[in-house]
Amino acid sequence: MKQAGGMDGHGCDASQGPHCEKEVRDLVLSFLARAEELKAAADLRNTPLYLFDPASLSASCRAFVGAFEERLPGFEAFFAMKCNNHPWMAAGVVAAGLGLDVSSGLELENALAAGCRRILFSGPGKTDDELGLALENRDAVTILLDSPGELDRLAGIVSFSGAPVRTGVRITTQEEGLWRKFGVGLAELETFMKKAARIPHVLLRGVQFHTSWNLTPDAHTGFIARLGLVLRNLDRGLTRDLEFIDIGGGYWPEEGEWLLDTESLSPGFLPGRRIVPAAPIDDFAREIARSLRENIFPVCPLTVYAEPGRWIANSAMHILLRVVDVKSRDIVIADAGTNIVGWERYESDYVPVINLSRPSAVERPCLIAGSLCTPHDVWGWSYFGDGIEPGDLLLLPNQGAYTWSLRQQFIKPTAEMVRLRQSRADSITWFSEAIRPGS
Repeated sequence: MKQAGGMDGHGCDASQGPHCEKEVRDLVLSFLARAEELKAAADLRNTPLYLFDPASLSASCRAFVGAFEERLPGFEAFFAMKCNNHPWMAAGVVAAGLGLDVSSGLELENALAAGCRRILFSGPGKTDDELGLALENRDAVTILLDSPGELDRLAGIVSFSGAPVRTGVRITTQEEGLWRKFGVGLAELETFMKKAARIPHVLLRGVQFHTSWNLTPDAHTGFIARLGLVLRNLDRGLTRDLEFIDIGGGYWPEEGEWLLDTESLSPGFLPGRRIVPAAPIDDFAREIARSLRENIFPVCPLTVYAEPGRWIANSAMHILLRVVDVKSRDIVIADAGTNIVGWERYESDYVPVINLSRPSAVERPCLIAGSLCTPHDVWGWSYFGDGIEPGDLLLLPNQGAYTWSLRQQFIKPTAEMVRLRQSRADSITWFSEAIRPGS
């Protein structure tokens, strides 16, 4: 039986058949198996809560680095702090052997506080104070220069100290549109490198580019081919001192992008959803390594860096809410608003809402609204459970990317972070610590 918007009874795009439903069902079942563990968090603290999952973080770090290291010896990964800037996240990835990618002086301070000694400082518009902080920590920081003007300002600061600083240059992947705010164009790369070569103590040792929102490795491999053509035509004197190529981030988690079919949303009906598949990280690693061997390594046998954010953080944090009010069979109010994720994410993204208090793999239509004084405060359009009542605990799994970092104290406060730990006996225990805005 078809429901609103041409969706099947499971709320998936009918053209995707059982694949879409299986992806959702498998995720839900994996968290239902952990229901008692997850509910234990609420016994210690009041909801709403961010649930930090260090075991998942460690597994993601191992999987990502392992896929690339197998094909690119010497590979190094730098977690993009903007994706989730919680101090536990930084400490966890550093403990797993990753470096950190920062985009501001604030993030640089946090990276240093996490004990990180391998830091990439990227981003446009670095201030003199931020560049000065990087120079003070030059033994740990590589500055990825974003423009000729930034190179000039760095040169002026370095001239006072006389100590060398390791740098790279960011190359824009799009010469038109909003993305051209980042880096220098391929056509300007030679001029930039010649200018850097004339500046004492500014050691240009690498090139970096970043593509974003990638479900496949095509954007990476395509730009690597373009960059290879440029490097082949440069004077050997400009490339002989290069040590690394940073291929940036933008790797989508393997579960794919889960989107709502907003045209199908209707009271009493399950929401339509569409899963856009993502390539496994092994596919990214294999194709990127192939493109590097064909286009870059014959000119410059460079060490490869990458800056994963979403792929690492996605499954490392979950959100736990409690039902405050059941207004009717098809609308309930939770005890938190979407200010704790910072934007109206769930008006476009589909995330299964799982009722841990009444666990079931059956999905039921119901608007799960937040408690803010705005209609644009939606957690979901359905839930998995055997009914829903006041006091029930609701879980939104895999919400570690671009949620905590974007939180805001709008109308209501944000939430505490709770960390899942393994005890010595390998039993699950909860450790909690309040992390409030400004912490």
